[in-house]
Amino acid sequence: MTTPLSNSLNIADISTTLHPYTDARKHEKQGPLVIDRGEGIHVYDTNGKKYIEALSGLWSVAVGFDEQRLCDAAMAQMQKLPYYHTFAHKSHEPSIRLAEKLVEMTPEHLTRVFYTSSGSEANDTVVKMVWFYNNALGRPEKKKFLARDKGYHGITVASGSLTGLPANHKHFDLPAIPVVHLTCPHFYRFGKDGESEAEFTQRLLDEAEETILREGPETIAAFIGEPVMGAGGVMVPPQGYWPGIEALCRKYDILLVSDEVINGFGRLGTTFGCEKMGFSPDIMVTSKQLTSSYMPLAAVVFSEAVYDVIADNTHALGTFGHGYTATGHPVATAVGLENLRIIEERDLIGNAARLSGPFQEGLRQYADHPLVGEVRGTGLIAALEMVADKDSKRQFDPVGKLGLKGFEIGHEEGLICRSLGDTLALCPPLIMTEDDVAEIVRIMGVILDRTLDYAKSEGMV
Repeated sequence: MTTPLSNSLNIADISTTLHPYTDARKHEKQGPLVIDRGEGIHVYDTNGKKYIEALSGLWSVAVGFDEQRLCDAAMAQMQKLPYYHTFAHKSHEPSIRLAEKLVEMTPEHLTRVFYTSSGSEANDTVVKMVWFYNNALGRPEKKKFLARDKGYHGITVASGSLTGLPANHKHFDLPAIPVVHLTCPHFYRFGKDGESEAEFTQRLLDEAEETILREGPETIAAFIGEPVMGAGGVMVPPQGYWPGIEALCRKYDILLVSDEVINGFGRLGTTFGCEKMGFSPDIMVTSKQLTSSYMPLAAVVFSEAVYDVIADNTHALGTFGHGYTATGHPVATAVGLENLRIIEERDLIGNAARLSGPFQEGLRQYADHPLVGEVRGTGLIAALEMVADKDSKRQFDPVGKLGLKGFEIGHEEGLICRSLGDTLALCPPLIMTEDDVAEIVRIMGVILDRTLDYAKSEGMV
């Protein structure tokens, strides 16, 4: 008797693969959900079940899961030049044209591009660039980074150190670089009793300045942050936070890095998150929606002022001793260029802006649900945080059990979201329609009701 494909794949997966962000022993018993194909905002598993992919894969598939133009762009480049590097004065047209496009799309003062294959590699590159930059300026002590609790910047050694999530540090001996994590700018969870949002913002800005003065401005190289935090729980900073952070960076000669890996290319209804939040970075990190994750690609876009210092130092040393085999990979950059054309031609950034109201307002109807402490988000990214007590904001114990149940119920109901502790996060493809919004909102209501029934059955509420 022939073993069904889904069963044979499950067995093979369990016996061979260590999965990221997964309890390996639990996975041995549970096995994977094997996704077989995609179509628009939907994906299908090997049993033919259809799901709305309401997290865009991993915050990343802007144009949906079956965009033929990206397949054609990849095939055409594979047939012409499937691989070449960009080391030692070599280049090729796709990486050149995409760099031109990125310089055109990003804020005017960002004029230079360095490619990697992931956001993690990109943020590792930022760390090394900033260190290289300060060494070139004769400031060897100016190496520390400021980041935030619950920020996410990747999982490699340097980028994982910048990340402010305990699970990314525990037993990995991180942070391994000099980084100071500041308070997460999430008023609902970290505001003090009786404190206004304006007072909370000022407290965080005071904390940042006090930290700079305590550590010594001459030791602080850069501040890095996501305009709107993603994997930490979808936190939108309060008004005035980002302009205040920028002012401190300018006052103390600290480079400002905008991690746009999730925010970039339309997610917030603007081309980049820094535009939405009202600040101007020295360095911008992009990935995910750059290619809609059809190919692994990231790009660091930075100012001419930063470039000039680095370029002079490469001339003095004879090289820039950093790069990857796939830096500026021709197939990845060809796909990225076509992806950005699609985003512009179909006005997907405008679509995100237009649907932001129905999406955010539709989800906010659940603010009165017995489980929901806060509904938050902007553009086409949102989250619903479930709490044990709405008045006190008390979290469930243990944190994460109910979120995981909601995540599993979502699969049963045909909607893929992400559980971040007891927060359910949504980040649907930019191609979705008003009808898609309505269906996502409807299913979220079912998920919350069924999760509440489970919580009652378990004596959690």
